Amino acid sequence: MKKIFPTNAGKHAPARVIESIKGEIRKYLKRERGKKLPEGVDFWDFDCRVGLSAEEAKVVHVKELSGAIDETAKAEPEAIYIEVLSKQGIRTKRP
Repeated sequence: MKKIFPTNAGKHAPARVIESIKGEIRKYLKRERGKKLPEGVDFWDFDCRVGLSAEEAKVVHVKELSGAIDETAKAEPEAIYIEVLSKQGIRTKRP
């Protein structure tokens, strides 16, 4: 998913809009994790980027996605760019 989310939605408070964006991202992650895994794959992993635009977006870990959205929203932008791409993950043994 590559999407630009507007942060001002008419009569809704910006904080509520940010929470709805996070909810949509959580739904997307849950839907992607529910897909059937290919043979030899252990889990679905995600490449995530958050920023004011596609050029300014910073790479973040999926667990830090919500915090990165909050940090970006502090600047009170007109829109937030969020990119979440799923990829196949294979667990490795720890040494």
